[in-house]
Amino acid sequence: MSDRTLAGQYLDAAIGLLQRVRDEEADAITAAGTLLADTVAAGGRLFAFGAGHSSLAAQDVVYRAGGLALMNLLAVPGAVGVDVVPATLGSALERVDGLAGAVLDSSPLRSGDVLVVVSLSGRNALPVEMALGARARGVKVIGVTSVAYAAETTSRHASGTFLKDHCDLVLDSKIAVGDAELTLDTVPAPFAPASTVVTAALLQAVLATAAGALADRGIEPPLLRSGNVDGGHEWNARVFDRYADRIFYRH
Repeated sequence: MSDRTLAGQYLDAAIGLLQRVRDEEADAITAAGTLLADTVAAGGRLFAFGAGHSSLAAQDVVYRAGGLALMNLLAVPGAVGVDVVPATLGSALERVDGLAGAVLDSSPLRSGDVLVVVSLSGRNALPVEMALGARARGVKVIGVTSVAYAAETTSRHASGTFLKDHCDLVLDSKIAVGDAELTLDTVPAPFAPASTVVTAALLQAVLATAAGALADRGIEPPLLRSGNVDGGHEWNARVFDRYADRIFYRH
């Protein structure tokens, strides 16, 4: 079997997952985009959180050309991406009880805001407690997760619950347990993960919906332009100035 064939199989698998998300999550995407638009219109702030590779999709909607300027990253030191050394420490931090509460206590999150929590498995203490703690503070929570994990694995949180159990809205990424799309008889482990591709696209679909919903209400969506096109920096400076009290990645 050639590498090209494997590449095609992987891309076909990713396309299939994206089609499932498009068809099966349409109502949830609309609801999530509407919630973001409602929040922006009401003066609320938007935040996104993810740990490990789940953070990649959260980071993709923050300070993004073509994206909403009001989306802020809620960072947990050592758990955002794979920049911590050793990388396994990030995985360990996801299982630490109480860490989410400490982060929320020191964050600008307040009642009326929205927090997007991205966690593929949704089973670790950090995303579960992040959703729990945010809702206790009056924050609406959108969970982006693979619902399959709740059926096929056990929770690592003391409550026995998953991220999906503590959200106002849940977006199911449809990723299979293990996050690997390909197998070969000659390869001992499954390979080729697709969660980042699918989750990033899922969140961008939500933000596109939010932008359209704001425009439908006569509200100009606070969008950023690329700094690599003429006039982009000037455009963004005006957006930053107008929404300075709701953008936290510039302070």
